[in-house]
Amino acid sequence: MKNLIRRAWAFAHTRLFWLLSLAFAGGVIFWGGFNTAMEWTNREAFCISCHEMEKNVYVEYRNTIHYQNRTGVRATCPDCHVPKEWGPKMWRKIQASNEVLHKVLGSIDTPEKFNAKRAVLAQHEWDRMKANDSQECRNCHNFSYMDYAEQNSRAATRHQTAFSAGQTCIDCHKGIAHTLPPIAQPIGAHKAGEITLPPASAASGSAH
Repeated sequence: MKNLIRRAWAFAHTRLFWLLSLAFAGGVIFWGGFNTAMEWTNREAFCISCHEMEKNVYVEYRNTIHYQNRTGVRATCPDCHVPKEWGPKMWRKIQASNEVLHKVLGSIDTPEKFNAKRAVLAQHEWDRMKANDSQECRNCHNFSYMDYAEQNSRAATRHQTAFSAGQTCIDCHKGIAHTLPPIAQPIGAHKAGEITLPPASAASGSAH
């Protein structure tokens, strides 16, 4: 009887061991595949694999300093449009399922359709960046580490004023990678709540 119990106990433990081993191996394979898929969809080549992006915003982006510059440092599509932190990145991927739906529906599959929706699409992205304090911009650019002495007086004044006022990158830097849509409020015009900057000459004089 004792031998029977020992054999049953050993069999149960052996079976449990293999089940746990298989579950662990399956988890590793699943996570590896999931992570690989996430990284694959986080590349510029994937972003421009549909003609809506390749023939419209990508063409515009290629003519900007974020694409080509003297230092050779590039900001690609995911650098600006996908958070690096895991949680926000997953949430952004979930939101992107809506973009897949509109790809299937052909909502912006011609330049005419795209330009008709450009203002709405741009505002949606500006709102997202405003809400997260331009996190993707600040992965590379940070007020705290700017050397204002190396900037021209106008840029230095505006950056310091924006920093003091709690403004974020996208408040001023719209249309730096893609063509601005026709909007009623011109960029740079005074808006309600906008801080009036002192003239560059006055600011440079007060800095010394």
